[in-house]
Amino acid sequence: MTLPSGTKPRFVYSFGDGVAEAAPEMHALVGAKGERLAEMTRLGLPVPPGFTITTQVCEHMLKTSEFPAGAREQIQAALTLLEARTETTYGDPDNPLLLSVRPATPVTAGGMLEAVLNVGMNRDIAVGLAARTGDERYAWDCYRRYLQDYAAVCMGMRRGILETLLERAKDGEGVYDESELSAPALEGLTEIFKRKMIESSSALPPDDPREQLWASIEAVFRSWNSPKPVGYRNAHGLPHDHYTAVTVQLMVFGNMGEHSATGMAFTRDPDNGEKRFFGEWLPNAQGEDVRMGLRAPQPLNKESGTLPGDRVLEREHPEAYRELTRAYRVLESHFRDMLRMAFTIQQNKLWIIQTRIGKRSPRAEVRIAVDLAREGIITTTQAIRRVQTQTLDKILHPQIDTDSLRDVVARGLGASPGAATGHAVFSSKEAVEWAGRGLSVVLVRSETTPDDIHGMLKSAGILTRRGGMTSHAAVVARGASRACIVGCLDLELHPDERYMMVGDQTIAQGDIITIDGTSGSVMVGEVETVQPKASRELEELLAWVDDVARLRVYVNADTARDCERAVRFGAKGVGLCRTEHMFFETGRIDIFRQMIVAEDEAPRREALAKLMPMQKADFKAIFRVMRGLPVTIRLLDPPLHEFVPHGDREIGALAEVLGDTPEVIRRRLESMSEINPMLGHRGCRLGLTYPEIYEMQVRAVVEAACEVMNDDGVPVNPQIMIPLVSHVRELELLRDVVRTTMTRACEAYGVNLQLAVGTMIELPRSCLTGGQLAEVADFFSFGTNDLTQTIFGISRDDCGRFLPFYVEMGILPIDPFVSLDPSVGELVEIAVERGRAKNPGLELGMCGEHGGDPRSIAFCHKAGLDYVSCSPFRVPIARLAAAQAALEASS
Repeated sequence: MTLPSGTKPRFVYSFGDGVAEAAPEMHALVGAKGERLAEMTRLGLPVPPGFTITTQVCEHMLKTSEFPAGAREQIQAALTLLEARTETTYGDPDNPLLLSVRPATPVTAGGMLEAVLNVGMNRDIAVGLAARTGDERYAWDCYRRYLQDYAAVCMGMRRGILETLLERAKDGEGVYDESELSAPALEGLTEIFKRKMIESSSALPPDDPREQLWASIEAVFRSWNSPKPVGYRNAHGLPHDHYTAVTVQLMVFGNMGEHSATGMAFTRDPDNGEKRFFGEWLPNAQGEDVRMGLRAPQPLNKESGTLPGDRVLEREHPEAYRELTRAYRVLESHFRDMLRMAFTIQQNKLWIIQTRIGKRSPRAEVRIAVDLAREGIITTTQAIRRVQTQTLDKILHPQIDTDSLRDVVARGLGASPGAATGHAVFSSKEAVEWAGRGLSVVLVRSETTPDDIHGMLKSAGILTRRGGMTSHAAVVARGASRACIVGCLDLELHPDERYMMVGDQTIAQGDIITIDGTSGSVMVGEVETVQPKASRELEELLAWVDDVARLRVYVNADTARDCERAVRFGAKGVGLCRTEHMFFETGRIDIFRQMIVAEDEAPRREALAKLMPMQKADFKAIFRVMRGLPVTIRLLDPPLHEFVPHGDREIGALAEVLGDTPEVIRRRLESMSEINPMLGHRGCRLGLTYPEIYEMQVRAVVEAACEVMNDDGVPVNPQIMIPLVSHVRELELLRDVVRTTMTRACEAYGVNLQLAVGTMIELPRSCLTGGQLAEVADFFSFGTNDLTQTIFGISRDDCGRFLPFYVEMGILPIDPFVSLDPSVGELVEIAVERGRAKNPGLELGMCGEHGGDPRSIAFCHKAGLDYVSCSPFRVPIARLAAAQAALEASS
């Protein structure tokens, strides 16, 4: 933000009494939370007043270890205004103002940053607060909570240290949760906490409320660079230089007795996207109690699911519930999305603490976007932008097969849908370690905290004994698309001994369990799963997608079965049919090997004659499925060493078929060996030295096409792709082979077949000579797997030992075999420009693995390609990515 010369920078923006100083679209300065608090204030909703300190202060403090000039004065002025608005005085025991100090990041931080609540408390203020409210228990509970937050956030103590003391206090009074602790017990606990702080850190929180405030603000700023948020940003590709703002607000209390409460609410169901007001609450509690799942939550209303004995907020606090209902309708209409709301009821008065775009399961993300468009709240193009490409991938995750045998040993709340099978582990550290060995794990915890995030992200599923649908485990699991069950009280956990009991059954660490995050069932052993069907909302979304996208999406498929699946997913053609994969089937590989080891052309043609009807049958099946859609068939590409036998038994079997000795076969194989076969005798080089191979394949394609057209009346659209071309003369010679073979076959059938002939662009030289190649080719298809290999000089089969290290060290931003590297993109652009200059009608596509990567698809759109081709299950993802690329380009 550039300020006019001589203008003092503004670091603080206040809000309250229906007035907010921060303007809309200021989230880069005040964070998303600060922006929403300002908007809710202007909407007239009951928001605790306060002020936001900008991200500029955070940046300055992290770089210089001090507040920027003028910031302290602005904060003090905002605090004075807050005192006037609340008619309280900060630090006054007789009429105290207590504060919350929370982070407000421009983009989500995944709950990784720290907050300090009840700031301004000390022993004198606790005594004064008790006298003013007539509630000693509430006053000492606030002081207890403040000490816990300050110790963890400002002093760096592990939260577990003081939590252990809290558990002992509960045991001493024979109570289940802290809301049942007596005032004397809580007062005594504050002194125990302080002794422990001195023992652990040789320090105590300051008694001076102003010192507390400055320390709390600074600690929240410094938490931006602590390991958890840094790791979260790295894992999600988020920038490190956006920093966090800090909101300072009036504390409102849900722990002031039975007329007070706290809770979380969603404007739509975060699990399935259904349009229903949904949530949970706790009487006589503060917000952290709900988020951490430390007590069994109660339903907000009957739509939230009720059981006999439940305390329903709608019944117990009807006036506050009506106000909450009005607030959610106002907020969803204003923000035009499903929202998560945090609220507190203090002495029957409702306060909206914050609202944010609600995390949701993948299927809910699609349904909510489509429903909002149907309701006219957003447009269809906005709905397309709202759904993340990875969401469609997650929707296709497996579900429990309803016909499978299941040994259900426990049930909890299904908090995040999908099925997960893995080895039970009882700590996040072990989840990371086991997953690092390539094992699938299910993380089992009493409840989760932000400290568990790394283990949760490495786990296939998450199972907790405590917590509700808005607990930490549930929210994180839904956002990360991990199957999750919470509140599974049937479990008796012994994490230190690495086992749990379920009834009489012992489940030790390493035992296989399966969880169903939809039904809440926990099962022993591995259970069969099935792929879910696409929802009506997903089908509607994809129909909108096709109206927007310019790029067509094809499939990489070698069988009719894969083609059928891809057509169901919306593929508009086959961009890559790898003919060599057809030779690996039973009964074919031996014949193909006979062709490979043949010493001259005659026995080679004899073997090829046996293979021809097999290939033809495969092509006929594919043509029948595709019904006139383009089918791009790549002629034999891999080096022959991939097909030869290696073991003594296989060599002996081949020798017996050929009537030779194993020694003769070994000599022939040794004569064919290459030092670097991937850059050796493969692709078009095979077609030139052994033209009979390509002749057989082209004949199989043409005869299959003619027979399907004549016998079945089905239109066909085959295309022949010649691989690994580096010189235009290679393409000219092999195009002649294709044309001659096609002409002969078509004459025999009396069919006039249109057969496009193109090349796979997968070498740097072919990109640079794209203009020459385009004068011969009908189409280019960029094979970015080999193009990346040859540009980097890296074998994708051997790079696993060092590429992750390169990414971790920042040498490369991402694995170039996952997402297109700019150097590869530049060569593609050169080939496109030079090719289209010579052949304006040149068809351009991409068929490497990058064809299913959203970032690479965005590049393809900008580069002017006509289509991308990917694996069957990536087709819906590619369709969505193509539409989003078109929308981005037009914005």
